[in-house]
Formats: sequence, C-alpha cells, structure tokens
Amino acid sequence: MSVWIGIDLGTQSVRALAVGEDGEVAGAAARPLTSHRDGPRHEQDPEQWWRELAAATREALRDVAPDRVRGVSVAATSGTVLLTDRGGRPLTPALMYDDRRASADRANEAGAAVWERLGYRRMQPTWALPKLLWLFRDAPAGARAAHQSDFVNRRLVGHEVATDLGNALKTGVDLVAERWPEEVLELLPPGALPGVVRPGARLGTVCPEAAGQTGIPAGTPVLAGTTDGCAAQLGAGATRAGSWNSVLGTTLVLKGVTEELIHDPLGVVYSHRAPDGSWLPGGASGTGAGALSRDLPGADLDLLAAEARARYTSHPPAVTYPLVSRGERFPFAAPDAEGFTLGEPADDVERYAAILLGAAFVERLCFDYLDLLGAPVDGEIILTGGATRSAYWTRLRADVLGRPVTLRENAEPALGMAVLAGGDPARMIRTRAVVEPAGPAPREAYSRFVAELERRGWLDPAVAAHARERIAR
Repeated sequence: MSVWIGIDLGTQSVRALAVGEDGEVAGAAARPLTSHRDGPRHEQDPEQWWRELAAATREALRDVAPDRVRGVSVAATSGTVLLTDRGGRPLTPALMYDDRRASADRANEAGAAVWERLGYRRMQPTWALPKLLWLFRDAPAGARAAHQSDFVNRRLVGHEVATDLGNALKTGVDLVAERWPEEVLELLPPGALPGVVRPGARLGTVCPEAAGQTGIPAGTPVLAGTTDGCAAQLGAGATRAGSWNSVLGTTLVLKGVTEELIHDPLGVVYSHRAPDGSWLPGGASGTGAGALSRDLPGADLDLLAAEARARYTSHPPAVTYPLVSRGERFPFAAPDAEGFTLGEPADDVERYAAILLGAAFVERLCFDYLDLLGAPVDGEIILTGGATRSAYWTRLRADVLGRPVTLRENAEPALGMAVLAGGDPARMIRTRAVVEPAGPAPREAYSRFVAELERRGWLDPAVAAHARERIAR
C-alpha cells in the first residue's frame, strides 16, 4: 500500500504523519521546538526545525518499507521568515509569525493598491513583508528571504526552491497574477525573493544527504505545501465551494472555499489560493475555549458539560462574549473590545454554558458576515479543534447554526499535507459523525447578543442588520 508523508512544522512542535491510501496511519511522531520570547520578540532557531523534523520523520517511517513512500509535503506557520545565504544557511534567527518588532508603514505605503485589490487592504506589523524589510536593513550582500517551509524544503531537495502562494501571501505576493508585484520587488534587494508556485507543485525530490538524515527515501517527490491553517482545512476535507472548516480551540478560526475572490471592506477576511486555483477565505477570532481555562481554572469541564446537558433542554439563560484577550479581529475589527456577559450566571455550570453559547454565537456571526460579503455558506460545515471533544458544545453549535455539522476522525494539518503530497482525499479523510440540530436556534438570545455588540460600537450596523435579517429567514 502506498504511503504519503505530511509534516506540520508548528510553533511548539514538528509532527510527521505517514498515511496510507486508505487513511490508516502507518506511522506518526512529534518533536518539541523551543522559542525565544522577550516582549515583542519571538524567535526560533531554523537549524532546530531541521534537526527535529529529521528526527520526527525517521521515527514515523520506522516501520514503513521505503518502496511504499510516494511523496512528502510540509506545512508551516504563516508569516515566519528569516534570511539565508545563497547556500540556504541561516544568516538570522527566524522571526516567528507573531514577532512584533517591525512596522508595516513602509509596506502599506508602497503596496496599498495591491493590498486593496487582494481584499485584505492593509498589512499588519506581524506579517512577513514588514519583518523582511526590518531584517534587510543590516543584511549582507546576497542575503535571501526564506519562509519557514522554504528553509526545510531546500534541505530536503538540496537546491533552491520556490515558495508556495499560501506562505507568500503575507509577503505580498499577487495571488491573482500568481507572481511578485513590482511594488514588493522594489522594496527588497534584487534576487532576494524565491519564485512562487501553487501549493502541491513539485519542488524536486529528496536528495541523498536529506534521505540519510530524515529516513525519507532518496528520490521521493517533494510537493510545495501551504500554511498550517490551510493544511488543517485540507485535512478536514473542506475543499468544495461553499464548504467551511470551523476550528475551535483556544480561539476560533474559520476557513472556506469560494470560486471568486472575496473583498472585505473591513479587512477582517483575507483569502489564500487553493491548489486548484479557487480561493480560501477566512478569518481568526479572538474568542474561544481559552476563556474556559481563564474563567474556570481547574474546573472539571467534562462534569460541567454533563450538568449543563442535564440542566438545559435548549440554550442556557446567560451568554458570555468569550474574548481570550483584549481586542477582536473577526467577524469585526475592534482593538479595544473586551469580554462581557449578558445575564448573571448563578454558578460554574451557568458560567461554563454561557461561554460555550457565546462562542457559538460568534461562530454564527462569522457566517452572517461572510454571507453579507457574498461568500457561499450553504455547503458542508466541518468542525475541528479541541472543542469537538465536547458532545454538548458540538450539539449547541449545531443548534445555533441551525445546520448539521460534520466531525472528522482526523483533521490535523499533517494529514492535509499527506493529501497534498498526492494522497486521495476521498479515501484518506474519514467522517466520524454528522450532528444534527436538537432544537430550534436560540433566535432571541442571539439577537440580543448582536444588539449588544452593536451598542458597544464594535459591530457595524449594516452587519448587525444583516445578522437580524438572517435570523428572520
């Protein structure tokens, strides 16, 4: 049976997955990564990426015959960059996706028209292009820009590689033309940027030196990967227009598929390019399960879920806007937003249920906003992330959405990369369950929640009106 290797190069660890053509995992392994943080500074050692990736793939392939391996692809954190020399050796530490030392002013001044055309309107200081401009101030002649995935892909194939459009988004690539715009090229030294290809394009084959270190057979095709968020979407199987992957863990991330590029006047939705040329719009909220660990430290969440399920035949009486930290990014931009609760929870069960309901309301509001922008939202909704371990929360989300929701057996980014490396998603991605709504959507409670966001000046009145209109449908 053929096997494909997916690698997820994350913030805290690198994970390798060897997946058979029927979706069975033939081998898996993970290795930790360390970070260096100090205020706005967040760096990692690129050489550690390679060492731990090699260790993880060796272990994952320990029981896999070399002649079964058909391809490998790597996902990486979006916006993580470094400078290398011409031979691919690091000249700087890697500036991670949330390093905040750069300013976006120069990038936004030069590329305003491009960013407007691409729908996200403005770059943020943590994006890759502002960080590269900051790094190149003191760079030696001949320095090259490299995304996290570029660095390890070059080690795998033994020569220069193109970067994928997903990781290049925050570096300013023109996703419509699929090339670097002149506005970006004029900001950086000549030859500093790699070429660009779509995710899934062939970059080369594993070279003998890399094979000896990683255990991946020499000659194995190396396919361009994508960002970790897009990889998770591929692993979830949200690849048809109108389908959406809602990832609810510490925070909420929503990604879907559209045939046309979505333009967002608020700039809270931006789109990646899919391997087939369609678009992957989405956004990341500051709300999520992180509010549970903050507001209910040490609580037995399973026990609270059981008590909430027994207590409430429909939705709980109170609702919390569960911001994990100050400021909101999606479905609206409000840097000063703070969490609040409508109602007065009497105990931990009500506090727990109020947080779950609030996260479900934010998820619904995300879909309302995407519908307002013209995105198709009538396809399959696939739920992934840690929140899916709670049957009560999953049922509540289905009720609030008024839609059935799909759960997968495995939807991790490494699986998405195994699919991108050449596996058949129809066979490799398995459905665990489809959860139907148990009752009517809590329309009045949701309407009050939307009205409160509008009253506080965070939610645009037009968005609030559209949400109320969809309630009435």
